Amino acid sequence: MRSFLYWFFAVVITLTAAFYQRLTGPTHPKRVEISINGEKTKLRLVRSLGLDEPSRVKLHIKDESVKATLYYKRYKSGDPYSASEFQYKVFPVNSFLMNKVFKITEERGLFADVPQQPAAGKLQYYIEITDRNGKALLLKEEPVVIRFKGGVPNFVLVPHIFIMFFAMLLSTLAGLLAIGGRPSHKKYGLWTFILLLLGGMILGPVVQKFAFGEFWTGIPFAWDLTDNKTLFAFLFWILAVVMNRKRNRPVYTIIASIVMLMVYSIPHSMYGSELNPETGKVIQGMIQLLTAGLPG
Repeated sequence: MRSFLYWFFAVVITLTAAFYQRLTGPTHPKRVEISINGEKTKLRLVRSLGLDEPSRVKLHIKDESVKATLYYKRYKSGDPYSASEFQYKVFPVNSFLMNKVFKITEERGLFADVPQQPAAGKLQYYIEITDRNGKALLLKEEPVVIRFKGGVPNFVLVPHIFIMFFAMLLSTLAGLLAIGGRPSHKKYGLWTFILLLLGGMILGPVVQKFAFGEFWTGIPFAWDLTDNKTLFAFLFWILAVVMNRKRNRPVYTIIASIVMLMVYSIPHSMYGSELNPETGKVIQGMIQLLTAGLPG
């Protein structure tokens, strides 16, 4: 197979995995379709808010006759629900990209304010919508959960995302080359290891510190799935690089590439850092999952 085909399939596989991860992640806006005044309306409900951005929930509804109320409380707490009325508002969009490229200068819709939580804190909410057909409860049985995070500077976040994407790309390429019997898999495997070290094991903890106040919440300190899957992939790539250092052993490259693809197909932020509303300590969703039902 020609070299450009290896690159082509590596790009396609990497973009597919990245798209799947992004679309299925628990902090990606929840998509809901409802009927308002007899018309189908698609809503994107926020599930992640930065401490450096307005603490509010938006409904992409431009019909000013529609009334709505948001009911919220701290996640996994015994708090009663509080109410926040949606108000129809128009906000200017101050972004060169949105203004000049997409020709968007304002956003309008129904907005409800919610109290900002500390980093890793969570709120759960559901919505009551009133239109000409009466009142309807939206997601009361399965409330939407917002996780709050600290602002991560672009000089840290952008290189982290860029490097991790290329680590995934070169990992996939190395695996395909190893399957095809190309000795160049060792070169791209080494570059994968270097990028994973820089983007995942160095910049990753820095991003975590800015967002949630801790550098590392994976093994051996806790069970944050994002940290642990990075560690898991990194260990397999250490093994692949070491085993291919003096001899050509493509099977290790193939295994490391498959592991990398599997762990980075896991939705981002699943079982991530979470603030216990009672103790105020940052814990991990995975710990709560494993200890659910155990005596306290």
